[in-house]
Amino acid sequence: MELNSLKPAIGATKNKKRIGRGTGSGHGKTATKGHKGQKARSGGSIKAGFEGGQMPMQRRLPKRGFTPLTRKEFAIVNVGQLEAFENGGIIDVEALTKAGLIGEIKDGLKVLADGELTRSLTIKAHKFSAKAKEKIEAAGGTAEEIAL
Repeated sequence: MELNSLKPAIGATKNKKRIGRGTGSGHGKTATKGHKGQKARSGGSIKAGFEGGQMPMQRRLPKRGFTPLTRKEFAIVNVGQLEAFENGGIIDVEALTKAGLIGEIKDGLKVLADGELTRSLTIKAHKFSAKAKEKIEAAGGTAEEIAL
């Protein structure tokens, strides 16, 4: 067997439908488009979302809110979740990912103040809320901001 002798299995391929080649072809006259109407005309395709002249859905529904183009989305960790780490440990993005506390980092890591912290930890993150910083320092730890 050689590459030039390979052929598809019998019945696996069909002949192309040759439309508009006379009535004897079985696909003549209207060329399988039926009689009249928008789809039978040349250039008669209907654009996506067109509802026959009725006011389209995207124009009937009200516009709401505003999405800023420069919005940053942070991976969030609460101070209470950091209790799982050992006293005196250094917590950074890598340690949090390994512990399963964060998934995708997106635009950075932010530490928020929900929960209580009793351990002295060194936490390296891109952003801290003011309360979170207070709680970390009250527990004897340090909050180090790393550049984005």
